[in-house]
Amino acid sequence: MDVLLETAQAETEAPALPRIGDPAPPFEAKTTQGMLKLSDLAGKWVVLFSHPADFTPVCTTEFVAFARRAEEFARRNVQLVGLSIDSVYSHLAWLRNIEERFGVKVPFPIIADLDMTVARRYGMIHPKEGTTSTVRALFIIDDRQVVRAILYYPMSTGRNIDEVLRIIDSLQTVDREKVATPADWHPGEPVILPPPQTQADLQARLERVEQAGYECKDWYLCLRKA
Repeated sequence: MDVLLETAQAETEAPALPRIGDPAPPFEAKTTQGMLKLSDLAGKWVVLFSHPADFTPVCTTEFVAFARRAEEFARRNVQLVGLSIDSVYSHLAWLRNIEERFGVKVPFPIIADLDMTVARRYGMIHPKEGTTSTVRALFIIDDRQVVRAILYYPMSTGRNIDEVLRIIDSLQTVDREKVATPADWHPGEPVILPPPQTQADLQARLERVEQAGYECKDWYLCLRKA
């Protein structure tokens, strides 16, 4: 009986986690730029990322990095949104400190999630890492408000901004051109064609490889210029 109770308790306490392809959990939250609803951002891509706490070393380096590259996200129609379980007052003081110490103004909103509502909806609380702070979770949400990618980092490891931008470039290319992208892909490099679904499709592809300018390693793996 004790085992059953412990199992039930563990399931109750387990963080919720949106899955890739799910609608992004809706929220309305207080931020450093006023109230924000996820629905306000419909039509934009969103990078929602959490950090453990304000005035912490790794988090500070991340915010400086995101702020310095905010225009690159904006060019991709991406809205950055930060989050931690700190007050708006703490956020504002921290942002001012970042501007004073690093000469960088953070242009995107930061959610003050004191009641952990948003953090719990997105599975950002991992009890073994800390019960009152969020891990480094990052969600890429597309312009239809669907979760397209999820990244989790331990508290001790700062994120790679280049990789976040690369994933967005890949997803937007996939949507636009109906292709896939290979390992280590970057914009301008060849993309992968969807594999044939029938024998007729396979034969047609093999017959037009040279004419279409495809580079085929085998019938199931063909690349073309982006």
